[in-house]
Amino acid sequence: MEKKEHIIQSEQVSERIDKIISTINNDWSRTQVQQWIKDGHVLVNGKSVKTKYKGILNDVVTIEIPELTELDVLPEEMNLDVYYEDSDVIVVNKPKGMVVHPAPGHVTGTLVNGLMAHCKDLSGINGVMRPGIVHRIDKDTSGLLMVAKNDAAHESLVNQLVEKTVTRKYKALVHGSIPHDYGTVDAPIGRDTKDRQKMAVVDRGKHAVTHFHVLERMEDFSFIECQLETGRTHQIRVHMKYIGFPLAGDPKYGPKKTLDIGGQALHAGILGFNHPRTGEYIEFEAPLPSDFEELIDNIRNNR
Repeated sequence: MEKKEHIIQSEQVSERIDKIISTINNDWSRTQVQQWIKDGHVLVNGKSVKTKYKGILNDVVTIEIPELTELDVLPEEMNLDVYYEDSDVIVVNKPKGMVVHPAPGHVTGTLVNGLMAHCKDLSGINGVMRPGIVHRIDKDTSGLLMVAKNDAAHESLVNQLVEKTVTRKYKALVHGSIPHDYGTVDAPIGRDTKDRQKMAVVDRGKHAVTHFHVLERMEDFSFIECQLETGRTHQIRVHMKYIGFPLAGDPKYGPKKTLDIGGQALHAGILGFNHPRTGEYIEFEAPLPSDFEELIDNIRNNR
């Protein structure tokens, strides 16, 4: 593994460490550097730091440049529902039940496997298991995802997520009749202290904001649209449970007596962002999957 050493100069004092390192080599993107820091490949005065660490004069920064790993995730031919594609970005409508990217011990049948067969040019910033993946949606959530084809596009899209300029709207069916038409849940999310496999609203969690709008009230249920301001793991599922209206069909956060529909009733229907090359705002909308539509109709008709 190649190592680089850098001494913090006076003009770099109080700059974030990820920004400092990304200026050392033009081939290193800031997003890539942030991943190196998270993975422990960056030391300051012999100690690991967080990406928000600010440089101090004469700090010794040691950077271990990870060796490129052969991609051991195999392409698989799939009938992907591609909504948009050019040389920088792909927008895909993911079906319910599909995992977005491989994980150790589970490297087939994912969206990434299908993308690798569909196109050969995916961003490498997120490593061999998540090429091109900028953001995720849960296995049992359907809907739109943006995927980066190169590192410059990846960095642009990640920055837009950080700056909260990406439009992400979801349709959801929740238990209970929400009495007000509009609402906002502003509550921090972190690991559930009682169950590390779940997320929860916790005092020292990460800032998380979800806006919601009631589209229709039905007996014992509400059909809503949620707009994400932040993008924490399981955010909508956790926030709706927190305010007493958990998602229907949710095996992890819903009530024990919920609908047996193979997972939460949640669909990422609208996705909009500024194109990473042109800067033009583009937006896409995917209709509810047929089984979700049928579920709504059955509840309306009390079947």
